[in-house]
Amino acid sequence: MSSMRSHKLVLFFAISCLLLHEKCTDASVCKESERKALLEFQHSLQATGVSGIDALFWKSEECCQWLGVYCSSFTGYIEMLDFSHQLRVVAGTISPSLLKLHHLTALNFSSNDFNGSLIPEFFGSLKKLKLLDLSNANFRGPIPSQLGNLSMLETLSLGGNGRVFNVGKLEWLSHLSRLKEVDLGFTNLSNANDWSQVISHLPLLQKLNLRDCDLPSISSSSLSLANSSTSLTYLDLSDNNLPSSAIYPWLFNVSSNLVSLNLSSNKLKGPIPEAFGNMKAIQELYLNDNLLVLAENQVRGDSGLNAIGKLPDFRVLDLGYNLLNGSISKSIGQLSNLHVLRLAGNSFGGDVISEGHLSNFTNLQVLDSSYTSLTLKFNTGWIPPFQLSQINLCSCKLGPGFPDWLRTQMEVLNPDVEISSIEYLDISASGISDSLPYWFWDKFQGLSYINMSFNQISGTFPTHSIDISHLDLSSNNFSGPLPHFSLYDGLIGSINLSKNKFTGSVSPICNFTGAVSLTLFDLSNNLFSGVVPDCFGSFPFLQALNLGDNSFSGSLPSSLGSLVSLEMLSLRGNKFSGVLPSSLQNCAELKFLDLSDNELSGEIPMWIGQKLSSLVFLSLQGNQFSGRIPHQLCGLKYLQILDLSVNKISGTIPPCLNNFTSMVKKVSLDRRIELHLLDKPYVESLIDVRYVDEALITWKGKKQNYPQLGLLLAIDLSCNKLRGEIPEELISLQELVALNLSRNFFTGNILQKIGHLRQLEVLDLSRNKFSGNIPTSLSELTFLSILDLSYNELSGKIPTSTQLQSFDPSSFSHNRGLCGPPVSPNCSMVEPPPGKPAVGGEEDSDDQFMKWFYIIMGLGFVVGFWGFCGVVFFKRSWRHSYYRYLDSAKDWVYVSFVLLETRLVRRIKGVSTRSGLIRTATEGDISCT
Repeated sequence: MSSMRSHKLVLFFAISCLLLHEKCTDASVCKESERKALLEFQHSLQATGVSGIDALFWKSEECCQWLGVYCSSFTGYIEMLDFSHQLRVVAGTISPSLLKLHHLTALNFSSNDFNGSLIPEFFGSLKKLKLLDLSNANFRGPIPSQLGNLSMLETLSLGGNGRVFNVGKLEWLSHLSRLKEVDLGFTNLSNANDWSQVISHLPLLQKLNLRDCDLPSISSSSLSLANSSTSLTYLDLSDNNLPSSAIYPWLFNVSSNLVSLNLSSNKLKGPIPEAFGNMKAIQELYLNDNLLVLAENQVRGDSGLNAIGKLPDFRVLDLGYNLLNGSISKSIGQLSNLHVLRLAGNSFGGDVISEGHLSNFTNLQVLDSSYTSLTLKFNTGWIPPFQLSQINLCSCKLGPGFPDWLRTQMEVLNPDVEISSIEYLDISASGISDSLPYWFWDKFQGLSYINMSFNQISGTFPTHSIDISHLDLSSNNFSGPLPHFSLYDGLIGSINLSKNKFTGSVSPICNFTGAVSLTLFDLSNNLFSGVVPDCFGSFPFLQALNLGDNSFSGSLPSSLGSLVSLEMLSLRGNKFSGVLPSSLQNCAELKFLDLSDNELSGEIPMWIGQKLSSLVFLSLQGNQFSGRIPHQLCGLKYLQILDLSVNKISGTIPPCLNNFTSMVKKVSLDRRIELHLLDKPYVESLIDVRYVDEALITWKGKKQNYPQLGLLLAIDLSCNKLRGEIPEELISLQELVALNLSRNFFTGNILQKIGHLRQLEVLDLSRNKFSGNIPTSLSELTFLSILDLSYNELSGKIPTSTQLQSFDPSSFSHNRGLCGPPVSPNCSMVEPPPGKPAVGGEEDSDDQFMKWFYIIMGLGFVVGFWGFCGVVFFKRSWRHSYYRYLDSAKDWVYVSFVLLETRLVRRIKGVSTRSGLIRTATEGDISCT
């Protein structure tokens, strides 16, 4: 009987195989036809991963074992290709050989790089696809309407491709009736006037992301055709500039089952609608970055927020960066189930938050009231009922004492690992002027982000190692030596201790644990000293290093050249000496290089212009550099600020300055050189660190920090030994804002076409040897606010213009041949300069005067001395008369002295003590004469 059953099973399996046209072999064996199709697909790709595409999954015979390839465990056919987050792929086109994979149901290319390729139209022929994910893969061009043929599709994700757009309407999307998830974020849908109708007619749709799609407003006709959806639970319409009148009617009709709604960064105006309270399933509501206000009844808690507060599962409320003002009612505590409360960026005008506002938030995990000027004032000893994981109170008023209630948020949850629940703490610019409590460094273990900058907090670091990912204590009063830091593995790290009073050596940096993670390191404006250790090879991913304004000495460490990811390097205001290490040329990503105010010497290296081609800011000011300006510097086409002032540079200005593209024509410039670090150590927290290294430049006669580099294009070559004429090519720099060539030895005429530099605000050519007339084109510089042509050899009439005549006469002083306003009323009142005009600047005039003074004084001495001595020597009667005169004069002085002494002795006789004192004083007076 059992034998009969087994025969029937074998027969059934055989018939099934025949009916399905399958080969009854091991399902794990790769199908040869599909293997060939994948190999064809491989030829159109070029991997940029560490090991290369061949090493990753193209070697073995079994294609089902290749990385990213998934086969059916029953049939052996390829059902899924998933290359997301596994390697970086660059492809001009994707091979249509994928059409030979007839059983393909999922295709995922997300988070790759297809280098601006078009989305292939043949994807619309993969009829069995249920998932198509091309998000964040650098595609461009139109969305193929052929995708509307994928009738089996359940998930469509094209988001994150900023150059992808839809041509015309979204009608093709309505054919995909099985869709459950759609992500078109960051694609251009500006012509899709039917988007709301299409969305309303997708009956199974659960998640929809249309963030930053430039969506058109919803028409009234679309509203009449909209159906109420019972399936949509997640909706993101943020960053679309949709007005309230367009979005509210459609929104409150389209779904009653929304769990998460994101309307941030639109144009929502007016009070918060009560209709949000009808969304019974809503848990997350993001309304930040709009123009919402609190109506008077909402301030009292009678509407809007009150309606939302009654929702049983409401967990996330984000009202940040609106126009909310007035006072916050204690009735906000009705939102007792809140996990996340964000009120950041509103204008509550110094309102006071007490424990009464927060006592009902037993589930609160994230509190963000940054940039609201709120005052948090709690009774001493108050213990909050919540345990926060993120605290962002930047620019709130917490001081002057250090808030003691924070101690309760840093309690250790697991004594075995000593990690507290809090991960993120920002109390910067909060008015604290107190010493850091003793318990802080013991409690803070587990924090990944600490920002206490811009306070007046004092204290020192503990002796034990500090575990941290991001630490910002800048602009405080911390002191003591640099501690040992231990950075968390696998996370990017940043340490900013600038503008404090730390002292001693920085040698502990060589012992940092996890230094490989460090991307930002700022120790500037402290009291550190000594030699900087040569151990920067331990920081391979460092992008910003600032050791400026300390007292470091010695030569620059050669290991700086190992920082191949470095974009910002500032070592200004120290005592570094010697030549620039050649290893610095390896830092090819550098945009900001400030070595000013040191004691560096040698010639300016040619490799700065050859290897550091990304430089935007270059300052070697205030050093001992000599030699000529290398013409290779002209290769810095992105340069916006060049400062070589106060050195010993000689020679002429290279004529190739017109290669500074940023100064030649109007281009899109970096407004600031900013390091933007995004770190996501936990799913629920996103750490955003922005760092700007300000340029210290001499602007309008004063040294000042200047963060907005894109607004300033400047060349400063002042206080050197440069000679020759200004090259004509300088006129090409038509976007130049400041030019300083003062205190050199330039000769010749001022460029006749200097008026072509229409953006000039500062022009300083003083203390040179320029001659000739002032060009009339100078009067065309309407933005000019600082002009100095003094101490030259200029002549002729000063050109007439409202701009030039408004300057102080000192701007033209010590040019003997200049006339006309503002130097003189007119040229007829000025005598022509006698002979050759005076040379150069004030220093040259003083040198000429002193030279002639010493010559005349020497001649006078020789004539007077030898004239008298010659007469006395050769005429005997004059010689005897002169000697008798000297004898008589000596006798007269002696007699007068004796008589004076006798009178004094007679007057003070009998007062021996005083006599002794007076005699001592008298003798002293005589010796001083």
